Amino acid sequence: MTKRSYHHGDLRAALLDVAIEAIAEQGVAHLSLRDCARRIGVSHAAPYRHFATKEALLLALAEQGFRWLVDEARAAMAACEQPAERLDAYGVAYVRFAVDHPEHHRIMFTSELSPEVDVDGPSAADEAFALLVEQAAAVSESEDPEAAAFAYWSLVHGMSMLIIDGRVPAERLASRGAVEELARTAFRIWRSGAV
Repeated sequence: MTKRSYHHGDLRAALLDVAIEAIAEQGVAHLSLRDCARRIGVSHAAPYRHFATKEALLLALAEQGFRWLVDEARAAMAACEQPAERLDAYGVAYVRFAVDHPEHHRIMFTSELSPEVDVDGPSAADEAFALLVEQAAAVSESEDPEAAAFAYWSLVHGMSMLIIDGRVPAERLASRGAVEELARTAFRIWRSGAV
């Protein structure tokens, strides 16, 4: 493999990039800091300046993924005025994110990460869920907006996993627009109580 060059100070970003490539090729279970170093062309010890363990690298990838998800969800909701439209915009952004970044999506919810791992301050995952609770509370008649958020999250997460695991017929996913329409249709059905 051709060794990559990177600017001083960008090793952390390079490690995140090659980790995603490695995961796409061989899965999360086979990821190693040593292999990431080899792919970049640095010493085996170099990654440890930024990530003490594989779990620390995965946690950084998960945080990056949740940050991107929050940014995409906020951008999608910005053009919406009605609460139901905002909730659906969040859901579409979630599904679209999973389709565009399947490796990140898997890492964000992998069992490889311990639930007890702490980050400094509120995490992007916490922000993503708080944003969902806020949108669900504006739409749901439930007295428990967090439960409403879990119900909606189950729908969008389940759809996302079915798509990236190849369980949705290819013709339903022929284009970006088709993916978004499939998601919007599912949200309308869910909200109507038809299922």
